[in-house]
Amino acid sequence: MPSHGSLTKAGKVRNATPKIPKQPKKDLHPRRRNSRNYRKRILYAQAKGYR
Repeated sequence: MPSHGSLTKAGKVRNATPKIPKQPKKDLHPRRRNSRNYRKRILYAQAKGYR
């Protein structure tokens, strides 16, 4: 199978980029999380015709 470029160059750009640590995720307050889930499950699903 032909490859896209030579295998000797594989991974050089990714290895050369500096590693940035992940930022910790901040959880939403339960009230905001519940309202967002409600909108996703109920309101948007009805608009798309899933129910």
